[in-house]
Amino acid sequence: MADMPATTRPRGNAARICTILGFVFAVIAIFFPFLGLVGLILGIVGAVLGDKPLGWYAAGASVVGAILGMVLAAVVLNS
Repeated sequence: MADMPATTRPRGNAARICTILGFVFAVIAIFFPFLGLVGLILGIVGAVLGDKPLGWYAAGASVVGAILGMVLAAVVLNS
């Protein structure tokens, strides 16, 4: 059998679960911006645990969701 390179980590179920939850919190952050921080943390944890591209995408989506949520809240409150 071929050996896995030492630089890559095998992706586990915990990494995928953290990434999926990161995306879920990114969507929820549009309505509750403070939950964007939770999505950011879950996305980073997912990426560190081995779900490399999607974990970082979830972290970025959470930041974007939180920003959109803050803009939406500002528009609603100032109308």
